[in-house]
Amino acid sequence: MLQKTPPSPPVTDLAIPHAEGVSDDEFRAAMSRLAAGVVLVTAHDPDDGPRGEDVGMTATAFLSVSLDPPLVLVSLRNGSRMDDLLEEVPVWAVSVLAENQRQVAGRFAMKGRVSDRLLFADLPSTRGEESGALLLDGTLATLECRTESRVVAGDHTLVVGRVLTVGLPSPDAEPLTYFRGRYRRLG
Repeated sequence: MLQKTPPSPPVTDLAIPHAEGVSDDEFRAAMSRLAAGVVLVTAHDPDDGPRGEDVGMTATAFLSVSLDPPLVLVSLRNGSRMDDLLEEVPVWAVSVLAENQRQVAGRFAMKGRVSDRLLFADLPSTRGEESGALLLDGTLATLECRTESRVVAGDHTLVVGRVLTVGLPSPDAEPLTYFRGRYRRLG
């Protein structure tokens, strides 16, 4: 008689330890050698106060997934304010930062801030028609997205969004990149 093996739990339910010999510091050092573009992910939290609040987060783990349909992916730290918000709010926006927006990237990368209201106060922007989120002026590109899926991956959530609108405010500007733990010029 054949014995049936119980089905394996989904991969997301398994506690997968670090590979032998790979420390957090070694992994971080290896990944810091991968240059990445820098974006500001924004969303509007309608539940925060009488008119809501705009929320922003700097991200370097952002990429194109598909042309047909147009999909992008952003990686959010589990339990972060943006992760919690995008679990509730289905639409959000991305501003692809230009080299001269280094201070914007640093401002929205700060941990432990209470409110983003002051961080947005002096930034020229427009409100997206589809998402209601702020789109920064002077960026290389802007995208408005609707969440298609969310996948928990370790200590982050991968959010796949369908691109609803695209803008090219300053397409000839130089990109802001992140390499070896610092914002850098390309070239």
